[in-house]
Amino acid sequence: MIVAVVGISFAAFTYTKEGDTTNTISTGTVTMTYTEGQNGIEIQNAIPMSEEDGKQLTGDKNVFDFTVSATITGKTTIDYEVVAKKGEGCTIEDKDIRLYLEESDNQGTDYHQVFEPKKFTGSESESELGAEEGTMQLVTGSFTNSNENGDQVILTKYYRLKMWVDKDYVLSDVSKTYKVTVNVYGKGKD
Repeated sequence: MIVAVVGISFAAFTYTKEGDTTNTISTGTVTMTYTEGQNGIEIQNAIPMSEEDGKQLTGDKNVFDFTVSATITGKTTIDYEVVAKKGEGCTIEDKDIRLYLEESDNQGTDYHQVFEPKKFTGSESESELGAEEGTMQLVTGSFTNSNENGDQVILTKYYRLKMWVDKDYVLSDVSKTYKVTVNVYGKGKD
């Protein structure tokens, strides 16, 4: 299992790197966890499909499952955003790709749409939570420790990203690919 934490900012924090990347904040941490070899999804030589078929995709090569978790001590809230970043060497145009994101509070069950199928569109500036220019925001959320005495809590959201080639894409005899990586940025507030 690979654990990645990206873009946390709050009062006092420490940064350590030994294999995995972790940011520790005085009141909590946000982590992104995934089990695949990379933190994203790639399609190669895919057959164009309708939105209805794309939403029904399953299997290791068609979906990217990941979690976003927060460990919070004290009464605080951590806002976060999940973004997609276009990979290097993509040979399919952005207009021909559809990204779709589902969310669940339960591991692997009861997913619902939080990001309707859209073509990749990169932002023109850095986000308030720290996502870099050129990334596409998929979803925002927040974790709040509502424990009366501020005891430590661990809160988790489960996500499933799906990506496919739009039904109107014209196939060619040349091999084509498209790749996005997924990152999470967060910011604590009192």
